[in-house]
Amino acid sequence: MKQPVKRRAALPPSPGAKAIIVTGTPGTGKTAIARCIAQKLGYQYVDGARLIREQKLSCGYDQKRHCLIVDEARLRRALVSLITHASSPVVIDSHLSQCLSPEHASLCIVTKCHLTVLKRRLERRGYSAAKVRENLDAEIFDSCLTEAAEQGHSILVLDTTAATPGQVIDKKTLSLL
Repeated sequence: MKQPVKRRAALPPSPGAKAIIVTGTPGTGKTAIARCIAQKLGYQYVDGARLIREQKLSCGYDQKRHCLIVDEARLRRALVSLITHASSPVVIDSHLSQCLSPEHASLCIVTKCHLTVLKRRLERRGYSAAKVRENLDAEIFDSCLTEAAEQGHSILVLDTTAATPGQVIDKKTLSLL
């Protein structure tokens, strides 16, 4: 199996940061990876989508894409508050890494996978052909990786194509966290 880890540091991790962000195109395995990291490190798992719904951090609904329109400023404030008041470090599962600055996150993990596998995963979820295409394009153009780099995050890219979360988050990968 090909090594699933590569690291690209944009800035040194913030010493006071108490969060790891796990981002990626829908279907690339970010939730499974985030849950695995939280479990292995004893960190609190935060579901970004659930946080958005429960705290009503959206400012509308996109009928074409069938998804909430996130109020990024409100999400940023909610995440910073959550991190600041958390009793332990947190792992945030969200494809909105641009909502949190590097001063609050020690690392941004970007999940990726091969396009044929991603397409199959998205179709299994019942995504429309247009939504599958939009997400494949996001993966092709490295949208989540680009957003994380533009924000200045220290980045770790994980390929989830042919490995389970436990195989991806092995001892070598954990040593990078």
